[in-house]
Amino acid sequence: MDDELRDLYQEVILDHGRQPRNFGHPPPDTNRRADGHNPLCGDRLSLYLTFEEGIVRDIGFEGNGCAISIASASLMTEMVKGKTEAEVRDIFRCFHGLVTDGGAEADLDALDKLTVFSGVREFPVRVKCATLAWHTLAAALDGGGEEVSTEE
Repeated sequence: MDDELRDLYQEVILDHGRQPRNFGHPPPDTNRRADGHNPLCGDRLSLYLTFEEGIVRDIGFEGNGCAISIASASLMTEMVKGKTEAEVRDIFRCFHGLVTDGGAEADLDALDKLTVFSGVREFPVRVKCATLAWHTLAAALDGGGEEVSTEE
């Protein structure tokens, strides 16, 4: 990755880390929720979504963590609004591939801005930061209600 692209990626992550989108009190019509925890980094988040007719109608989160964790949650919430459960799970699969094995199976066009996390794979400890929100979203979609931990 060239330096100019790396700088752009870092800028996007810092922007979403400092000013996360969809952050704050849950929407009033929330019908799914899950909590996530990354003990290694100390990231914690609660994810709230309005899931109707198989579509993520609204989504928000609260919590605290490192810039990568918060930025990932922020970009994720922007990406999944209006998507079906199948589309969300497919995006998660592609994103997970991007941050773990370099995106060999990832549809980079489908990932859009999420490609800013491609450099995370160079720092394996940060993969858990980047994927925490996604694992928490999967738990919310599953309706389990149990806390998700990156250490399980």
